[in-house]
Amino acid sequence: MGYQFQDDVIAPVRMMARNLRLGGTPWGQMLNGTAQYFDAAMEMVSRFQLTHASPPFGIHKVRTGNVDATVTEEVAMSLPFGRLLHFRKDIDTPQPPILVVAPLSGHFATLLRGTVEVLLRDHDVYITDWANARDVPLSAGSFGVEDYVEYVIKFLEHIGPGSNILAVCQPCVQALAAVAVMSEDNNPATPVSMTLMAGPIDVRESPTVVNDLANEKPMEWFETNVIARVPSRYAGAGRKVYPGFVQLTAFMAMNMERHQDQHRKLFGHLSKGEFREAEKIKEFYDEYFAVLDLTAEFYLETIERIFQKAELATGEFTYRGRKVKPAAIRRTALLTVEGGRDDICALGQTTAAHELCSSLRPHLKRHHLQANVGHYGVFNGRRWENEIYPQVRNLILAME
Repeated sequence: MGYQFQDDVIAPVRMMARNLRLGGTPWGQMLNGTAQYFDAAMEMVSRFQLTHASPPFGIHKVRTGNVDATVTEEVAMSLPFGRLLHFRKDIDTPQPPILVVAPLSGHFATLLRGTVEVLLRDHDVYITDWANARDVPLSAGSFGVEDYVEYVIKFLEHIGPGSNILAVCQPCVQALAAVAVMSEDNNPATPVSMTLMAGPIDVRESPTVVNDLANEKPMEWFETNVIARVPSRYAGAGRKVYPGFVQLTAFMAMNMERHQDQHRKLFGHLSKGEFREAEKIKEFYDEYFAVLDLTAEFYLETIERIFQKAELATGEFTYRGRKVKPAAIRRTALLTVEGGRDDICALGQTTAAHELCSSLRPHLKRHHLQANVGHYGVFNGRRWENEIYPQVRNLILAME
């Protein structure tokens, strides 16, 4: 893979930059301010890389009620393409279980660390932790959109009756499909509430640049131009994947000026010794530059079935040969959340779930528009914590 060759070539340069830093040495201390500028430059060079392993969630304590509870991260269920992680707390009072369905779109589930931290205050939290496809052997088989739905169902069955589900971005489609299938089957593990946040339920509503990019090319173009095989050095050698760095490049291109500005700020903070301010930017980009590869089948099916054909919205979405019927959902309360400045999933695309869930009575349907946030602000940051999360918590409390 060309990307891997380029990364191998640049690796010695990054190592040299790390070794040349002067700040902590007697020589560097003699240079004073000059050393800070040199160190800042060398750190910027050393950070010129992507990582392909999941960063830690790093959630060890959370304030719940009037106590600081210890949090222990456990693997509740392990499957070839993803794990069910459980954030167990040392408290005696039971809390409503909730499954957070993380996107499979080039980043690890830790991108939702802020989402999880806030939910942990009042809930027993689980999350889907998707595997990097380049690390999954070919012997594990394939993983497509319907396999994702199956994993969600299996995870909910493991958690058991009385759970709740919260999906962020892309998997809102699969979460809704899973709940519809479980409802039609009268599955006892069908969740009592479903929160869909900034997801492409119907991309025909107010199409964004993301939707346009998915529709301007035929499927053959995607298969030819963005799919690669995993190099032989990895466990998934030979598997066809959509490389995570390609998705990251596409995301960054949408807001390149902002990313450039942030890195200029980072250099400024480092060169002035403003390490606390620099750390905030570094933490974000350490997470943002940790990427995973998607299986080719999952990526291509997502493009075709969700973004080009809008199968769920048109009633054509199937799961294991059967039509998925959102109208079968009768007892799972629905909350949709949208960001007024979301340039990835525009207004109306998530709200479309309400029309699809036509059998739900009005008191089981809620919608929240957060007018002053973009895509990431829907599930992370101050407004998620103070304005959006209370809507999620209140819905779950109402269903207890």
